[in-house]
Amino acid sequence: MQGPNLVEILRSRNILLILAFTVLAIAVMGYHPGFEDDGVYLPAVKKDLNPSLYPHDSEFFQLQLQATVFDKAVAAFVRMTGISVAVADLLIQAASILLILAACRAIARRLFASEIAQWAGVATVAALLTLPVAGSALNMADQHLHPRNIATGFILAAVSRVLAGRAWQSVPLLAAAFLFHPIMAALGISFCFFLTLSMLDRLRICARNEEGSLVAAIPLGWVFTSSTPEWRKALGTRAYHMLSKWTWYELLGALGPLFLFWLLWRFARRHGDTMLARFSVGVVCYGVFQQVIALTINAIPPLERLLSLQPMRFLHLVYFFLTLVAGCLIGEYLLKERAWRWVLYLLVINAGMFASQRALVSNTEHLELPGRQSANPWLQAFAWIRQNTPAKAYFAVDPYYLAEPGEDYHSFRALAERSQLADGIKDAAVVTQVPVLGQAWDRQISAESGWNSFQLADFERLKLEFGVDWALVGYPEPPGLQCPWHNKTLSVCRIP
Repeated sequence: MQGPNLVEILRSRNILLILAFTVLAIAVMGYHPGFEDDGVYLPAVKKDLNPSLYPHDSEFFQLQLQATVFDKAVAAFVRMTGISVAVADLLIQAASILLILAACRAIARRLFASEIAQWAGVATVAALLTLPVAGSALNMADQHLHPRNIATGFILAAVSRVLAGRAWQSVPLLAAAFLFHPIMAALGISFCFFLTLSMLDRLRICARNEEGSLVAAIPLGWVFTSSTPEWRKALGTRAYHMLSKWTWYELLGALGPLFLFWLLWRFARRHGDTMLARFSVGVVCYGVFQQVIALTINAIPPLERLLSLQPMRFLHLVYFFLTLVAGCLIGEYLLKERAWRWVLYLLVINAGMFASQRALVSNTEHLELPGRQSANPWLQAFAWIRQNTPAKAYFAVDPYYLAEPGEDYHSFRALAERSQLADGIKDAAVVTQVPVLGQAWDRQISAESGWNSFQLADFERLKLEFGVDWALVGYPEPPGLQCPWHNKTLSVCRIP
C-alpha cells in the first residue's frame, strides 16, 4: 500500500504544524525581554502591578502608553493567572507569533490552491520574522513581547477575512489591533480599504497606471504640540524618520517590493489567477498611497511634527506580504513535494537567520527564558540591583549605556526595575513621540555629558541637582563612591 504523500500529511496536521513553526520561529529569532523597545513597555507593565516602582521619571514610559491598552492587558493577565511577569510575557509572545503564522496560513489559502505552496509561505515567514524592514528601524516581528506583534496578528487576520469576502469580519479585528498599536492599526485599516476595493474590482485604474485619483480619509486623532529645539534634537537621533537621510539601498528596499508586486500582478493576470492579481493590486495601491503621504510629510516643513507618526512604517505590512507570497511561489514552483528540497530550504533560511541574530545579540543568551541566570555582566548588574536596592533608588547611568560593547541593548529600567536619569538612545525615541518630555530629557542628558571622565564631585552634583543616590559605573569605580557590588565590568555604587 502506498503511504500518504506530503500534501496528505500537511492536511492532517495543520494545528501541529502551526505550533511547530511557532516554536521554530522563536528558536530562530531568539527571545530577549527588556530588549530595545521593551525598555518602554516592560517597565509600564511592572509599574501597573507595583505602583511603588519607578518613583522618578516614569513619564518616559507611561505617557507614550496612554495610547494603548497593552500594559493594562498584560498586567490584568498576570493578576488573573497568578503567574510572574516573565512567564506571562513569554506566553503572550508565543501566542502573538502563533496568531501571526495562523493568519499567514489563512491568507495563503486564499491566494494559492496548493497546500505545498501555503505551508512554504508560512515556513518562510516563520524563518524571516527578524528580517529588517527597509529604513524603518523595524523587524517584521520583535524578539520580545511588543504590542506591534499582537497588532500585526490581528491585522493579518483581518486581511484574511477581506480575502474571504467577509470584510465586515475584519472590523473587530482591526479594532483590537487599534487598542494595542494605533499607528500600525491605522496602516492596517488603510490596506484593508484598498484590498476591499481591489476585491470589488475597483482598482483597475491604479493597476493599469491610467489617469485617476485615490482618495482616503484617515483620521489621525493626534494631539498636536508645537515643535521645540529639544524635540528636533531628539528627532535628529532618528534618521529613519526622514527620507532625506535614507541611504540608496534603503530607498531601493522601499520601492523594490512595490515593483515586484506590480510584476506579480502582471504574472497573475496572465495566468488567470484573479485572487492573486487583485491582492497584488491592493498592495501596490496601498504602497503608492502611503508613499505619497510620507513624501508629503517629509517635504512640507509645517508638517514636521507628523514625522513622529513614522509614515514609512507602511512597509511593515508590505514586507510581510512579500515574504509570504515569495515563500508560496518557492513552494509551488521549486520545492514541490520533494522532501530533500524542503529540508535543504528550511535549513538554509533558518540557519542564516539564526546566525544573524546571534551576531546581533552576541553577548547574551539566545533564549533569555524566565529563571535563567545570564552570563552577561550588564544583566548580572541589573539583577543584583533589582534584588538588593530599595524600590525608591534613583540611578545615574551612562546615558549611552545601551550602545556599550556587550550590553546588547537591554534596558536598565525594564530589568533593574529602578528609576534612572534619561538616556540618550531609547528615551530620545520617546521624546519624538511625546515632545513635552523634551526639556527634562535634554536637561538630564546635558548634565550627564562627559560621563566617562566623571569623578566623585560630578556624581555629587547629579545628586544635588536631581536627587540620584545610586550609580552604575564601570569597574574599577571612581574613588570616593561606596560600592557594595561589582563584577569584571561594572560596579553598583551609592553616591555619598
